[in-house]
Amino acid sequence: MRAVWSGFISFGLVTIPVRLYTATEEAHTPLDEVHTCGSRIRHHRMCEAEGREVPQEEIAHAGEAPDGQVVVLRDADLEALPLPTKRVIDVLGLVPVEGLDPITLSRAYYAGASAPAGQRPYALFVAILDRCGQAAVAKVTIRSRERIAVLWPRHGALVVQTLLWPEELREPEGLASSSPVTGQELELASLFINQLAGVDIGELREEYASALEQLIMAKVSGRELAAAPEPEPAVDLVAALERSIREPRER
Repeated sequence: MRAVWSGFISFGLVTIPVRLYTATEEAHTPLDEVHTCGSRIRHHRMCEAEGREVPQEEIAHAGEAPDGQVVVLRDADLEALPLPTKRVIDVLGLVPVEGLDPITLSRAYYAGASAPAGQRPYALFVAILDRCGQAAVAKVTIRSRERIAVLWPRHGALVVQTLLWPEELREPEGLASSSPVTGQELELASLFINQLAGVDIGELREEYASALEQLIMAKVSGRELAAAPEPEPAVDLVAALERSIREPRER
């Protein structure tokens, strides 16, 4: 794994030198971007003023001053940013893990001790979090964004999970149903839920790539694929629930 952040975790007077590594890797089914004639599409970085393509090493970032002036910021400038969380994950307190709202979870990283002197305090920090069953709350700046983070143990290692800020969350305005639920419907739904078998998420597999391959082969052979069936909404909710209880479907 390649480190994406290097710095320290600080709790009390204990300092742990660590590096952060991306803990997840989303699988993507590759599709090329082409023109409708089939030719590849290429994207170029063009300088508006000079009208030419520029290499990556000539590309910087910019911010806008209060008077509207554009200020070019290079990597060395951003390194001098006066922000403690650029290099230190300072533990601020603890929260129950079960009290975290799943919608706030953003990116997950593994933290690993980056020096021999950090191994023992790292092990102690993981062990104490495991014992108390809570997550440590801190702030950290990764890739030009300062985030709230929670730290908890997983398989003997330390996870640094960044959270979204409250202002980044959207409320489900207008989506909650105003339709009343009857006692009979609630009782039947409870019976159905209780008879559902457990699911081993580790056994589930993504099927998009297989479906995409079928589509490509169908296009090559000039045949049409049958459309996936769509379920029909239940007209009689009670009857649908009773049938669901009597005839459990195999998946």
